[in-house]
Formats: sequence, structure tokens, C-alpha cells
Amino acid sequence: MIRIAQIKLKIDHSPEELYEAIVHQAHGKRPKRWEIVRKSVDARKKPQLFYVYTIDAEFEEENKILSFKKSRWTPVTNAEYSFPYQNTIAGFPKKEEDRPVIIGAGPAGLFAGLVLARAGFCPVIFERGDCVEKRAETVEEFFSGNPLDEESNVQFGEGGAGTFSDGKLNTLVKDKFGRNRFVLQEFVKHGAPWEILYEAKPHIGTDLLKNVVVSIRKEIQNLGGTVFFRTKVVDLMQEKGRIVALLLEKEGTKQEYPCRNVIFAIGHSARDTFYMLEKKNLFMTPKAFAIGVRVEHPAALINESQYGKEGAKRLPAASYKLTHQCKSTGRGIYSFCMCPGGYVVNSSSEKGRLCVNGMSYHDRAGQNSNTALVTTVTPEDFPSKSPLAGLEFQRKYEELAFLCGDGKIPVQLYGDFLEEKTSAELGSVIPQTKGAWQFANLRECLPEYICASIIEGMDAFGNKIRGYDGKDTILSGVEARTSSPVRMERNKDFEGSIEGLFPCGEGAGYAGGITSAAMDGIKTAEALAAKLLMR
Repeated sequence: MIRIAQIKLKIDHSPEELYEAIVHQAHGKRPKRWEIVRKSVDARKKPQLFYVYTIDAEFEEENKILSFKKSRWTPVTNAEYSFPYQNTIAGFPKKEEDRPVIIGAGPAGLFAGLVLARAGFCPVIFERGDCVEKRAETVEEFFSGNPLDEESNVQFGEGGAGTFSDGKLNTLVKDKFGRNRFVLQEFVKHGAPWEILYEAKPHIGTDLLKNVVVSIRKEIQNLGGTVFFRTKVVDLMQEKGRIVALLLEKEGTKQEYPCRNVIFAIGHSARDTFYMLEKKNLFMTPKAFAIGVRVEHPAALINESQYGKEGAKRLPAASYKLTHQCKSTGRGIYSFCMCPGGYVVNSSSEKGRLCVNGMSYHDRAGQNSNTALVTTVTPEDFPSKSPLAGLEFQRKYEELAFLCGDGKIPVQLYGDFLEEKTSAELGSVIPQTKGAWQFANLRECLPEYICASIIEGMDAFGNKIRGYDGKDTILSGVEARTSSPVRMERNKDFEGSIEGLFPCGEGAGYAGGITSAAMDGIKTAEALAAKLLMR
């Protein structure tokens, strides 16, 4: 196979034109087979718009073809991932407590369970929330005004927090072992669109992601794994510094479950579990994360800015990425988790506290596009030196947001944010939210240095996207769950300071999104399997 990069065609090209472009690049030689490995939009010369492709193609006499343009073509050297540890112990497990246990059925937990199940290790997964089918109903009821279910919500339940998001699958994690590609291939196998394998910014969308999650769970079960819902770990038992059992709670009843090796893939919002682990003296450290607001603009404004008037009509909803170093605060501000054609979501998981996130369906056809505008906070900003000081920092501003909006998403026009007053009426932008909203003054539920960063950042971004800093722009708050405020330290074998406890994924501080969490789940499963096979 040969990789051919930088094939550029107008966005309205036909499949035949792409094929002929490949043949032209190969000096008239026709490939035996070919596939797209990357596709992106080049809008630098609006109104001229192009798709730029990278293609892997198989030819006869490939060495001869490679000699034509060595600077443009390379041999394909894709790493094909294969789980390195296959169970060779007959009749595994011989005892129930030998089965690997996974706490949490988000992307880290599901992919750890998937590779372990395929290798014959019969994993057991405990998820505090509902299965995704029931969870979706519970979340919609919350959006409609029902009380918050603290065990099953936008943060907790099968699929993790990413299930009610844009379903972004891009990651900056290095992938020399092919785990990233493997994750995307598994998503496709379980029902995601084929295009995620080559889109420059792949996403699934919350509506399709739910079905993918169900399919992965069923494969785990069919291979001998077991999945329990509405089952929360509330304590762990140790002997001589190693796990011997978990105390589980289900429907108000507590029961011990003997086990020896547990992957903790609990997500970034399992605050009660963080406290429990701190009491058990698991070595944890506070880590930086980011806090700010969600910003909504009409999708048409963003699309036209990125693609021009004609491109906005012909291309999918546009994304963007913005960064600025603030002179006023000495801090950076940046866009995060941008949702084209999406919604602002009440993503609360604790009563009396409120936070927001962004969500898109697969078609990204919503009226507005939104993003988080956030500034990094570090342990130096936290009120104490406790390992959970960042968690307390998050809680403080989420409590203020809840009070500020009287339990609803607090919303403010940007012009009123500048004047530090509660908005009284909408302008040209209508909030697109999942969950009720209420006018409020967001300056009352954010640190002043964050507010100053937002103002300077909005001004700077208005010079990059016309109308970005318009007075009618909608702000919602607070966005405080950008990443885990905690890192559960682990050794080279992926174990924490308690033997048999394997911290994993975003909640443990080792990932930052769906794909990176899934990849960390796979790596952690590899480490656990290696330990099991050494016994």
C-alpha cells in the first residue's frame, strides 16, 4: 500500500473525479484497491472551497511508483492493534474473585471490558447509573423539569458523560500501537458511521452513540462478561495494602463482593467515590482543569464566517478553535468542546449544584452553535492543598450557578455581562438548551479573573470571527467539568498505591475525551491481563 497525501478537489466533486485524481497522481497506473484515510476542508481561499484527501492505495510495482515522487508518497505503515494478552489458563476463572472488575461503563470501562472479554477473562462491570436505554429516558425527564436523579444523569450511567455530548472522537494522544484506529473501527463495527475512520474531526452525535454503546455492552455479555447497573461501589476492603473485596450498594442494600483486581474508570464527576478513595489513602494529587461559560451564536453566523456564503449552504455545520493569551490576567482563554449546530445541556449531577456542557445530534442541524470558553485553573488557585481541593473549587461555583439561575441554566446576553447586570430580554439569538433556563448575572458565579479573561477573549475572538462578540451573544454557566480535578497516581504497571486498584480514564486524570478514555481503558486492561497471567 502507498499513502498519497494532498489530493485537493472542489467540494462538489464526484467519486469518479476522486478516483481519476488518484490515477493521475500515480502517472496513469490504476490502483487494485484504495481507501480514504483522511478528509478535511480547505477554506483558506474563500469562496473557493476544497476537500483535501489522504489516500491509501495498492498498486502493482509499488516500488517503481514510489520512485516517481518520493517527497509526496510513502509506504503505508499502519499499526494494527491486537490485544497482546490472551488467556491460556484452562477454565478461567477458577474462583469468582479472580474475575477482573471494572467500575464504570463509560468509554474507558467499556473498552477495557471489551478487550478483556474477547481474551476470555470474563470481566464484571459495575455501573452506578442506568443502562443507556433507561438513562436516556431519565435524562429527558430531567430536561423536562423532573427532579435530578443523582445516580443516573448526564454524567452517570452507561456510556459515560460523552453519551450526552457531541460525540467527538478526535484526540492528540500518540498512537504508534494502533489503539486509536482500533477504537474508531470498533465504533463503526457497532453502528457508528463509516466516515469517522477518515474525517479530520470525526464525531458520532448523541443520538447514534447510544446505539453503539448498547451494541458494545451486548458483545461483552455474549463473551462471558457481566454488567450490573444501578450498582455503586461505596467502600473497598483491604488486607495488607491490597484489595480483597468491594462494598456495593444497589437499591439501598449493601453487599460485599470479593475481588482482587479492579479497574476504577469512574469518570470525572464521581465526587463521592473520590472522597471514599481519599479515606482509603489512595495516593491522589490535585490537577489543573478549566472553568468558564458556554457561548452560543447562530450556526449561520459561524458557518458563513468559516466557509463563506456559498460554502455555508453546501457544507456541514462548521467548527472552530480559538485561543488567546490575556494581558489583563496573564492567563489563556480558549474554546473547548465546540458543538456545531448543537445545544447547551444542563449536565448537573449533584442537587443544589449546576453545570453546563454542549451536545449535538449526528446531523448537527440545530439553530445555534456553541462552545465552552474556558480558562485553566491550577492547584495554586484552589483554596487548600488537599488532593480534592479542585473538586471543592468546582463545587463552589456550581453552587453559585444553581442559586444564580434558581435551579435553571443561568443565561445572560454578552452585552449585559459587560455591564454586570441581569439580562431582561433576548436579542437576535435564542438560547438552544436541554433543560430550562433563566436570566441571571453570570458575573456572580465565576471568579473575577475568569470574567476578565472572558471579556478580553471575546474581544480578541471578535477580530477573528465577525460578530463573535456581538452584544446579543448568549452566555450560559458554569462550565466546570472540562476534565478531572484529580489524578490518581499509578505506577508503570498501571496500579495505584493500593495493590489491585487500577486507576483509569478521564476520572483518574489520564484522558480528555471519548477516544483517549477508551484508549486508556485498553492500556489499563493490558496491564491487568499481564498481572493475571503472571499468577
